[in-house]
Amino acid sequence: MARSKTSKKWLDEHVNDPYVKKAQADGYRSRASYKLIEINEKDKLIRAGNTVMDLGSAPGGWSQIVAPWVGDKGRVIASDILPMDGIVGVTFIQGDFTEEAVYEQILETLNNEKADVVISDMAPNISGVNAADQYGSIYLVELALDMARNVLKPGGSFCAKVFQGVGYEEYVKDVKTSFNKVLIRKPAASRPRSREVYIVAKGFKG
Repeated sequence: MARSKTSKKWLDEHVNDPYVKKAQADGYRSRASYKLIEINEKDKLIRAGNTVMDLGSAPGGWSQIVAPWVGDKGRVIASDILPMDGIVGVTFIQGDFTEEAVYEQILETLNNEKADVVISDMAPNISGVNAADQYGSIYLVELALDMARNVLKPGGSFCAKVFQGVGYEEYVKDVKTSFNKVLIRKPAASRPRSREVYIVAKGFKG
């Protein structure tokens, strides 16, 4: 089947992407790893001994780098609807975290403790209909924020991918009601033409 011009352009861009090549060379599962590395260097979100929750974790690009950061005294709890190959130091829960059974499993894994950081690199399955995709992406980050409000300890941090467009400004305002400091980051590994940015929120009010 002949590829469309758009998919061919994406494929060419992907194959020639320096971050894709770097991820392959460094043994990372995803080019997205470099986005979190840059954010963490700037904002010091994740430290040794932290409990970190990674939402929408598959294929594991973020969990893979977070596990060594938190070390033996820290914990990484990852969740995704899709399967994910195991990572040392990461507890993976497959399923939709908005479903009660999956949510309860996450709470059980936390063992009545609170998380220091909630991270989310979730994105909806792209339909190509911009308005629908934007609503889908805002819905996902709202779910991630709800989870953060439920599981974070006071003073905790939240980092999530969000797409600029309808609902974006309102979402940022909503995040600001729960955190003392909110920043917007556009990491170098984020493609310039992409509307994605990362919201970094620190000092959860609890």
